[in-house]
Amino acid sequence: MRTIAPGVLTRRRFLKFLAAGGAACLGAGRAARAAETPPAAKPAFRFAVLADVQYADVAAQGKRQYRESLLKLEHAVTELNKLKPDLVVQLGDTIQTGFASFDAVLPLFAKLGAPLYHVLGNHDFAVEADNRGKVLAKLGLDKLGGGQGYYDFARAGWRLIVLNGNDLSVIARSPDSPEGKAAAALMMDLRKKGAPNAAAWNGAVGPQQLDWLKKVLGRAAAAGERTIIFCHFPVYPPGRSNLWNDAEVVEALESAKGVVACIAGHEHQGGYAQKGGIHFLTIKGLVEADPMAYALIEVFPDCLKVTGFGREPSRALNM
Repeated sequence: MRTIAPGVLTRRRFLKFLAAGGAACLGAGRAARAAETPPAAKPAFRFAVLADVQYADVAAQGKRQYRESLLKLEHAVTELNKLKPDLVVQLGDTIQTGFASFDAVLPLFAKLGAPLYHVLGNHDFAVEADNRGKVLAKLGLDKLGGGQGYYDFARAGWRLIVLNGNDLSVIARSPDSPEGKAAAALMMDLRKKGAPNAAAWNGAVGPQQLDWLKKVLGRAAAAGERTIIFCHFPVYPPGRSNLWNDAEVVEALESAKGVVACIAGHEHQGGYAQKGGIHFLTIKGLVEADPMAYALIEVFPDCLKVTGFGREPSRALNM
C-alpha cells in the first residue's frame, strides 16, 4: 500500500493516493463484509464510529497533521453517507485546540445523512478559559441527559450509553472548582502510585456519573436490553491513555448483565482486548491515520461485525 509523503496533504495528493491504491484499501472491508454475511442475515442496526479528528489550523507534530484532518473527515463523511448507517458516534477530540476550530469541523459533520452522537474528548476542552463552559452547547450536548455530557439512548432493543470521561479533569474543569480540585488530587495520588495513566490528558468518571451508569445498566438488564458503552478514554486493558478510574468502570460493566462492548478513542494506535465476556475496542485516531481510519459496526444477535476502513482492522466480536 502506498503512503503519502510527509508534507501538506492537499486535495490533489489525497485523491492521487486513493487512485493509486488507497481506494482499494478503503473498500476492502466493504467487500469482505459482503462476502462473509449471509444474504438473509440482517443486522438489528448499523452504526459508524470514528475518533480523534483533532483539527486545528496549526503546524503538524510528528504524524499528527492537524490541518489535514478536515480533508480526511470530508472524505469519511462522503463514504459514510454511501454506507448509510443508522447512526454515527464521534468518539471525542473533535478539535486539537481553540474554540474557533469547531466552526471548521462541525459543518462537515452536519453533512452526515445519519444522526450524530458526540462523545466528549479531552481536547474538546482545550479552548480559551472563557469558552470552556460553551463546549457542551456547541456540540449539542447541553440538552441531552442531565446536560453533564453523559447520556443514553435506545436502538432496536439495545441500550447505548455515552460516558463523559472529563467529569473529573484538570483540562475540562476550572482548578478552583470542586471537580477540578478532586481531579488534581486524584491525578497526584495516581502519580504517587506510579500508575501509567496518571497524566493530565486523561480524566475520570465522577461518583455521580458512576452511580448513574450502574442504574442505567440495571434498568437495561431488567428490560432485556443489551448494552454498548462509548467513552473517549479506554478502560481496558490498563494503559497510559486510560480513564483514571478505569478499574471502577470495568467493575461496574462486569457486574451488570448484557454488556457486550465498550468502544473508545484517545489512544491513536487503537487496540482490542476482552475481559469477562466484554469486548473493549479502541478506534484508531483519524488525525494520524494514513490516510483514513473509521469503522462500520453491524449489530447481529450473536456478534458485532466490525468492518474497518483505512488503518482500522475488521473483526467479529462474538457474543
